[in-house]
Amino acid sequence: MEYINYEKRVNTRDIEYIIDSFKNGTIKDGEKIQVEGTIHRIKEMSGFAFVIIRSARRVFQCVWEEGKSQCDLKDYSVEECVIIDGTMIYEERSRLGFDIRIDDMKRISGKAEVPPIEISNDKKIEKLNLNTLLDNRILSLRNPKIRAIMKIADGVMYSFRSFLRSEGFTEFVPPKMVCAGAEGGADMFEIDYFGKKAYLNQSPQMYKQVMVGVFQRVFTVSPVFRAEKYSTNRHINEFQGLDLEMGFIESFEDLMELEARMFKYMFEVLNNEYSAELEMFLGKGGRLPELTSFPKIKFADAKKLFAENHPGKYGELALNEPDFAPDEEKWLGEYFLKNYNAPIVFVTHYPTVKRPFYAMDDPADPNYTLSFDMLLSGLEVTTGGQRIHDYDMQVAKMQARGMDINEFEDYLTMHKYGMPPHGGMGLGLERIVQNLLGLETIKQATAFPRDRDRLRP
Repeated sequence: MEYINYEKRVNTRDIEYIIDSFKNGTIKDGEKIQVEGTIHRIKEMSGFAFVIIRSARRVFQCVWEEGKSQCDLKDYSVEECVIIDGTMIYEERSRLGFDIRIDDMKRISGKAEVPPIEISNDKKIEKLNLNTLLDNRILSLRNPKIRAIMKIADGVMYSFRSFLRSEGFTEFVPPKMVCAGAEGGADMFEIDYFGKKAYLNQSPQMYKQVMVGVFQRVFTVSPVFRAEKYSTNRHINEFQGLDLEMGFIESFEDLMELEARMFKYMFEVLNNEYSAELEMFLGKGGRLPELTSFPKIKFADAKKLFAENHPGKYGELALNEPDFAPDEEKWLGEYFLKNYNAPIVFVTHYPTVKRPFYAMDDPADPNYTLSFDMLLSGLEVTTGGQRIHDYDMQVAKMQARGMDINEFEDYLTMHKYGMPPHGGMGLGLERIVQNLLGLETIKQATAFPRDRDRLRP
């Protein structure tokens, strides 16, 4: 009988282990080591060559020397996975404080073909057409700068989860196939479910409200599907929704206070643990701003503010619209950043006609709702608010909108059996990442974007 040794082993070939060991003196100049990674670039010189290796999060330099290195570089190509037998060479000009001289090198993958795009050259990558990048996504994701975008997305999800757990929230998994939409409307993907009509879920709204009756505070990170025909730099048809719902609130102000704390925490995590990735987009030493204040403004007042600063027909037209145009959101972001040094602003009390049937109307003026959007540098990344928790009130609002309540039997069931005052919000992961890094299009902020024309890879 044999048993699995499940104790975690130290990977001494990991460059992170080698860096830490060099810093603490465990590995010294001139010592033999082994290191693993992928050949990122080979730059041949006279009598020697720089072999740039890519690890999970780094790009570092090894040196091949004629007469000292036993392997022939002509046998190797970029993107091949290798294990290098090397010697540590102290080098103060190196970012790591050392180079690794290659004594020998062994390929541990199949021999790689010549890539159709040059992964190691950031300037060439940035000049490529977006469709070319996405058509070659399997390879373009390996580019360190593109890879950094995905790492920042990891940081946003990680901080979202860890913060909410610290606030007593429970994570759950909503279904992706449903028999009806949570938001209403026609922006749904219809699928054949054993001969019946079903849809890809456009929102976990009903399910997170149901789970409030179970855990009181819940969240989910899950894909959301919208069959919208938009083709803009901020729309995709499948995105990652960061959703939460909170019970026993006193008002929708509780939700905005929670989100303010969450984004303050998120920015701190990204600055402290993802600084290398941020610097690729914000420049050397670049950090996200410290969040110290979170202004809020009512929708109607924000409209007036915009109109006052845009006299004439443009401002008048904006004043009469029940929602913001992208240009208005952008201007609001710039206004609050310039005048209040605040990259985040909450816009509250959106018109009832622009909010879903479950939004709680403002008792002081039922033309508006106890809801909000959060703008991050002029881009709406969050929609939230207080929900209707009373059965009779919910039915009355649905009937006033001409909705057939029989089609919402499951949704209304939870109201019949007692729901606490509650509310929540939904955040778009890709919009947050797009905004933080200043990306031209949201398609750059997701590993495998889905839009009207793209279903591969």
